[in-house]
Amino acid sequence: MESLAFVQWCLDHLNYWTVTLLMALESSFIPFPSEIVVAPAAYNAAAGEMNVFLVVFFATLGACIGALVNYYLSLWIGRPLVYKFADSRLGHVLLLSGEKIERAEEFFRKHGIISTFIGRLIPVVRQLISIPAGLAKMKLSVFLLYTALGAGIWNTILVGLGYYFFQILPKDQLMETVDHYSREFGYGFLAIGALLVAYFVWQGLHKKKKGENKETKPEV
Repeated sequence: MESLAFVQWCLDHLNYWTVTLLMALESSFIPFPSEIVVAPAAYNAAAGEMNVFLVVFFATLGACIGALVNYYLSLWIGRPLVYKFADSRLGHVLLLSGEKIERAEEFFRKHGIISTFIGRLIPVVRQLISIPAGLAKMKLSVFLLYTALGAGIWNTILVGLGYYFFQILPKDQLMETVDHYSREFGYGFLAIGALLVAYFVWQGLHKKKKGENKETKPEV
């Protein structure tokens, strides 16, 4: 309860440091949407209280910090404890499960870079994608680069929405409207991710079939 009160206090006192802190929490294991942080900060920027470019920068910085927390936790404590935590009651409260981690890890082993980038653009997945990166011991510089790119794009979208709606909406209507449009963007990125997965699966099956044909082809 105290933690919720602290989050609410940060939301009521948005500045660059509270934006960074809240986005670090959002990007780790704390399940709340980034829309409630970034869009109001952009709204404040449109009112002249903050700088819109710095909002994107500090929101992305916070996302990278939170992603590093998950990355290093997964790297240090290892697979058995990660799976045990994911299947615990607290893990389920935080939207985790062993099955989700297993699917993420399997896909990540094959397509780590694109998984990190696209994963940062998809709700819920953005909190999970750092876990298989840590388990797979992905190179830290590569992980941070694609995490920052994906998070930066998503934060830019939210900042654009918050900044634009300052012109036409009172602040008490902001979150409902931003939530609607951010879900539309989320569905779009989810569709792109699904198409990429389908392409990689098709590519894998095609290579496998091609290899089998080579093995069965009789020598002349």
